[in-house]
Amino acid sequence: MKVITLIENLAYGSGLCAEHGLSMYIESDNRKILFDTGQSGLFLKNAELLGVSIADIDLLVLSHGHYDHTGGLYPFLEANRKAKVYCKESLFEPRYSGKTRYIGTPYKPELLKDRLVVVTEPTAIDVDVFVIPEIELFNPVDTHFKGLYKKVNEDFTEDTFTDELFLTLKKADSLHILTACSHRGITNICRTAEKIFSLPVKSIVGGFHLKDCSTEQYIELTWFLRQLRLNNMGVCHCTGVDKFADMREECDTHVFYNFTGNKIVV
Repeated sequence: MKVITLIENLAYGSGLCAEHGLSMYIESDNRKILFDTGQSGLFLKNAELLGVSIADIDLLVLSHGHYDHTGGLYPFLEANRKAKVYCKESLFEPRYSGKTRYIGTPYKPELLKDRLVVVTEPTAIDVDVFVIPEIELFNPVDTHFKGLYKKVNEDFTEDTFTDELFLTLKKADSLHILTACSHRGITNICRTAEKIFSLPVKSIVGGFHLKDCSTEQYIELTWFLRQLRLNNMGVCHCTGVDKFADMREECDTHVFYNFTGNKIVV
């Protein structure tokens, strides 16, 4: 199974665009899957340059309701007429940064008609590929909610990201995680997957939301990752380049930056 990052904060390939956002394309022998759509429709241009046919994608999975992961949703639906959109029901709730800046996903029922699939339990979307919609908070220290809110009946409440989900690729003896922002914590994501499948996590690709994390959070995270004894870890987007550099030295595994255009095989 191959994974191609269609857009991310950094780009190195000739002609590729970057933006603060994330979109990953997953292809197996059976299915073509898109995980998030970045901040805008720029990922469509990158897909063409990278040889990915947007029209042929079988389904889209949206990780959570922030604009930098869903901003390309409607351009995608215009370019692809068949893919279902897998997400949690609360994805379209109004979301804000600091109670003033709207960072959510607008709901356009005319474009989403007959396309939405609401995920409420672990759901297979390909052979041994699962959408995991509930992330247990085993470790409340490793959460990233600060300054982020959702609006319910004109009142602001702290956003605890009950809309967040992730992907798990299952092999015979191990699990491989694709995550977007890990607001509910990468330690909690990994422990949730291990609890569901009774297998160890051996690789992770995605954003860890560490840019403004506390020292306590960072220590908890790196300690946990060392215990996992991963084979590979690809970080990007909201992880922060400075934390990527630190983790390369401290996590006792192969850590790489998953930039725009990067191609890996899982």
